[in-house]
Amino acid sequence: MQHRPQLFYTTEPAPCPYLPNRLERKVLTDLSGENASALHDRLSQAGFRRSHFMAYAPVCVGCRACVPLRIPVATFLPTRTQRKAQKRLQKLHIQILAPVTTDEQFALFERYQHARHANGDMALMKRADYDALISNTPVQTSVIEFRTEDGSLVCVSLVDRLGDGLSAVYTFYDPADPAASWGSCSILWLIQETARQGLGFLYMGYYVPGSRKMDYKALYQPAETLHDGHWYPFSKAP
Repeated sequence: MQHRPQLFYTTEPAPCPYLPNRLERKVLTDLSGENASALHDRLSQAGFRRSHFMAYAPVCVGCRACVPLRIPVATFLPTRTQRKAQKRLQKLHIQILAPVTTDEQFALFERYQHARHANGDMALMKRADYDALISNTPVQTSVIEFRTEDGSLVCVSLVDRLGDGLSAVYTFYDPADPAASWGSCSILWLIQETARQGLGFLYMGYYVPGSRKMDYKALYQPAETLHDGHWYPFSKAP
């Protein structure tokens, strides 16, 4: 059987969504096909992320602010604030579901986008766009729903299964009560679930120092970051 070479494409520069006065460029490749899971594993370990049927990584000219970050779950040590969130997590009802959308999810997604990212492109997404975000996946993907004791949906996480861990693709939550820390609850649950499945790492996407949207990821320690093809302890990264 003839081997088909993997093709990578570079996007045109566009305004950076994380840091002001900068332009972003991405390298993309198609994940569809019978080897999608194996390719997704290799690319995730190399710092790529998944969106729909594509894997991408930043290749911005003159900027390396986006740093892939993962949590080795066996050594994770929650902070005092995170331990409080773990107690709230114990009261939530959590379901692992197939990547199928519902009206209830989309209503929560819209509230979250309008409250937290009103000026972003995702705030303009229609139901069909949301359906594609959740359901268009060539790999093993789950939707995690977090509900309060009265059944209210307060958080949703889209999660990929990798060979060595879980990858948190996207999370959104009820913005009405910031003190509830639903986003933190979801990360803490994913750390627990990664360990429960006997996997080593929770892949958290890109840590961007100086970005209010992304720098929260450094609060989960010990962590590892990727530099020049090697994963280093967060505190010892070059």
